Amino acid sequence: MRIHQHGLRLRPSLALGAVICLFLAGCGSSSSSSSASSSAAGGSSSASTTASSSSASASTGTSSCGSKAGVAATGTPINLGTINTKQPGTDFTDIPNMESAYFACVNANGGVNGHPVKLFVETDQTQPSQIAAAASKLISSDHVVGIVGVTDLLECTIDQAYWKKLGVFEINSGIAPECWSTPNSAAVNMGPRYSSDGAVQYAIAQHASKIVFDQSNVPGTGYIAGGPAALAAAAHVPITQLTENVPITDASSVAIKEVDDAGPNGAVILNYTPPEALVILQAAQKLGLEDRVKLWGCSTPCNTDFLAKALGPKWDHKLFVNAEFTPPDGNNDPEFQLYRAVLKQYGSAVSGGIGSFSQFGWVEAKFAVQALATIKGSYTLKSVNAAFKAIKNYKTAMLCQPWTFGNYAFHIPNNADYTTTPSNGQMITAQGCTGISSADPQIAAYHKIAG
Repeated sequence: MRIHQHGLRLRPSLALGAVICLFLAGCGSSSSSSSASSSAAGGSSSASTTASSSSASASTGTSSCGSKAGVAATGTPINLGTINTKQPGTDFTDIPNMESAYFACVNANGGVNGHPVKLFVETDQTQPSQIAAAASKLISSDHVVGIVGVTDLLECTIDQAYWKKLGVFEINSGIAPECWSTPNSAAVNMGPRYSSDGAVQYAIAQHASKIVFDQSNVPGTGYIAGGPAALAAAAHVPITQLTENVPITDASSVAIKEVDDAGPNGAVILNYTPPEALVILQAAQKLGLEDRVKLWGCSTPCNTDFLAKALGPKWDHKLFVNAEFTPPDGNNDPEFQLYRAVLKQYGSAVSGGIGSFSQFGWVEAKFAVQALATIKGSYTLKSVNAAFKAIKNYKTAMLCQPWTFGNYAFHIPNNADYTTTPSNGQMITAQGCTGISSADPQIAAYHKIAG
């Protein structure tokens, strides 16, 4: 895959490092067993999902998930864990739900060397004590040997010291700054900062005279805002930073403020979950504001057919969305065919369907299974995390470039993106793989250590 180095870079193009934000609920079927419980004291919930399916559950379309088509895995389960934010306005649970769907398919077709993979899911409401307790429970009570698929507003911040102490190397779809700035965390996605960079970068390339960057008022907004601010400064384009409490209660006022601040040749860039972005965009349309700016943009969460269908044709080729993963619509690569088949057969709990969030979960689960398959001997905390850390140049049709965990002080392995736009109820590609600008100092620093 050819990566285009964007003109915003402040120095000559660098080779990008190895190789997509945000958000959307236990996967169950006749071929899987699941249990769930809620903690009245903390308000967190946990669920474990395993799938020891019979051979009858493996269809022609999904039998390539594992090494033994149609043969259910019956060995000792390999326990993995994840922690995800789930609260009003911010729900990331589509990601572990897609992981569970992938593992169910793998387990129905041989598992990992005959072992089924079991995923324990913890959710939280952005309470540090809740998140720390969830991490401890996964290790001490659920006896997980790896952490995969975490998508949480605070988890990387709260648990990074704990994982470092235990030697846990977490594969996540990150949000908090520590997901990209600490040695024991590597994200398959870009996260809200670098995804917002991509959306702002595209708007600047289209010669927007001003950027209005609006995001949800949740932990980490200052860190996220730093990337777009750096890109705008490097291009000598003024930027206005806005935040809104979620759930949004007066979308019309928000849309009017954004458009007034941007002006007719400016761009409005949103960093919200799909439901929140949708209410802003629908309010803008109701008020006739969709054509009052040069373009509208959005970070990765908007890259979903749910949004394209809900918005309708008035937004076709007017909204430009950062896509941290390869746009799935119209892509007939064998991996995308399998992804759709698994989503259809095992992914009933993935409410957002085809889109970035389910792609996050897919790639995290796929890389975990691939790494687990390299282990000789027992699946222990030590052996599993050594395998995760050793991931190098893993390839997937979902990403612009191969993905590496690596022995680095911090990790930004996914730093190239697509841009998509709605068209007839689907998100189509508006711009191919493009490296995120090194005008963001964090991207520049990663290139320096990883190449």
